[in-house]
Amino acid sequence: PIPDGVVQTLATLPDKPGVYIWRDAQGRAIYVGKAVNLKNRVRSYFRANTQAAQPKVRAQVRHVAEIETIQTDSEVEALMLECNLIKQYRPRYNIMLKDDKSYPYLKVTVQEEYPRLYVTRRLVKDGARYFGPYADVGAMHDTVKLLRAMFPIRHCRTMNQERPCLQYHIKRCLAPCQGLVSVREYRQMIDNICMILDGKTQQLRGELKQQMQDAADAYRFEAAARARDALQALDRLDEQQKAVLDGGDMDILGYAENEFAACLQVFFVRSGKLVGRKAFDFPRQGTGGRAPGGEGTRSAPATDDEAREALPVTSGVVAVTTAFLKQYYSGEVFLPREVLLTAAPEEEERAAIEEWLRQRAGHKVLLTVPQRGDKVRLLQLACENAAKLLSEQVRKDRLKIADNLAAAEDLQQALGMVTPIGRMDCFDISHTQGTETVASMVVFRDGAPSKKDYRRYKIQSAEGKPDDFKSMQEVVYRRYKDYEDLPDLVVIDGGKGQLSSALEVVHGLGLHELKLVGLAKREEEIFEEGESEPIVLGRDTPALHLIQYIRDEAHRFAITYHRKLRAKRNLVSVLDHIPGLGPRRRTALWKQFKTLDAMKAASEEELAAVPGMNHAVAHTLYEFFRADALGKADIALK
Repeated sequence: PIPDGVVQTLATLPDKPGVYIWRDAQGRAIYVGKAVNLKNRVRSYFRANTQAAQPKVRAQVRHVAEIETIQTDSEVEALMLECNLIKQYRPRYNIMLKDDKSYPYLKVTVQEEYPRLYVTRRLVKDGARYFGPYADVGAMHDTVKLLRAMFPIRHCRTMNQERPCLQYHIKRCLAPCQGLVSVREYRQMIDNICMILDGKTQQLRGELKQQMQDAADAYRFEAAARARDALQALDRLDEQQKAVLDGGDMDILGYAENEFAACLQVFFVRSGKLVGRKAFDFPRQGTGGRAPGGEGTRSAPATDDEAREALPVTSGVVAVTTAFLKQYYSGEVFLPREVLLTAAPEEEERAAIEEWLRQRAGHKVLLTVPQRGDKVRLLQLACENAAKLLSEQVRKDRLKIADNLAAAEDLQQALGMVTPIGRMDCFDISHTQGTETVASMVVFRDGAPSKKDYRRYKIQSAEGKPDDFKSMQEVVYRRYKDYEDLPDLVVIDGGKGQLSSALEVVHGLGLHELKLVGLAKREEEIFEEGESEPIVLGRDTPALHLIQYIRDEAHRFAITYHRKLRAKRNLVSVLDHIPGLGPRRRTALWKQFKTLDAMKAASEEELAAVPGMNHAVAHTLYEFFRADALGKADIALK
């Protein structure tokens, strides 16, 4: 049955463009979409024929408790709003792109009087020019090094230098901070750098040849040598960049998919040259984009409804391509004049996206599906790269799964266990001299981390005093007192003492069949119940690597939580607990004295003179500081 609130919304939908947001019973956004006509589009989801044709829609509708709509003036505005809301909410049923890695860009701050060149991974609309992304980071740094050798531009972040830096003395900078180069001459170097990064080297080559000839004719041989070196550097750059088309800037979107994920491989062509590529994958729901049994998997669906919900969200090349265009280009600073696609969105959607891209780019952007020639060849190449990336990921995942299972089997044999180790729990304690005591439990399944099962605990029984044994007893009791899905192995980070404490709790709960071992940190020795001698695993065995891995994960998870609590505690000011000293008075004190030491050194009259203070509160504060100082002195004497 459709919830009453949804029925009421369906009855009042406008015949206007806009965006609709589906929310579940907890108010979380689970799907965001746009529509040319909100009334027709949203109602279509609840028709029986639509749900029969698309089981994924039926699974979505089953979770809808509320529908929110936002009306816009045009489809383009709806598209822009949809992009922003998907970024904000990251809804469960929307196709979400996942970047394989963050590639760097080269940034030229052309908005500054004396621009500089540097590497960045953040794209900001600040008037600067961005070039990239660069998949080959080493080649990018070589390019930067070459450009700095060719053109002596500034390295410093600021221009407020008292004297020229070392770069000026080794002739790698013209010292614009000291006014030793004109804006016009400096800007000419920046223009040349941009031309090179744009791939327009032929025009620059002609200018450099003319400069070399003019300098030689005027007997300025040093300037002629610089132009000659720049020409030679251009030759090396041209060797790195292969011309693939006759001019033009375009992005080429190659598509491939398998049973686990879809992948888009984007080739970046600038001025006809292939300057880089970038891959994005769209995991299928329920798999995490990994091969069977991998870290991102979940167990097989138990019901028909679960099976339908586990259907791929990547419902074909058109859906993936449309989602990519909206999400990727909403954050890009540079937009090419043409984007080559394997399959284009429907005509209305395509026109809206092209208009939106035109508004963002300031020029026309075409979405085209090439039919012949070099563009088809390049698109096929991008598709082949995408397919290769997917197959390589599957191969790596399967190899990793095999290694994890082998390590779990090796550990099983080392411990003399009859049953395979499917699930391992590991506990660790973290504190600072007894304060902010926390515990962590991490879980490995089939030798791989299962991060959704990780848990962390604030220890209450041992707070204020360091007692790892009591802390371990508390966390083990809290975890297993009402626990049904018991692990095959429990690892206690610690030696015999911690293991004995945990065993006392486990036996008290009647869990005599639960296998516990303790891992001593110093010699990596494994202690078992009732055994006086520890098990020592071989240094290069998979079993040792696995048990070290789970122990290190438990330690990392515990100490991260401890540091978070400690940082939160340290943010509390010593002034927060003094009676009569509210936020306004504390602010006035900090404004007057700047530091806590200056506040402590002030007299009672000086404290009372602070705006908002009175003599009673000033006296309390003064006595508090005196008591604190006497306490520290007493500790020092002891």
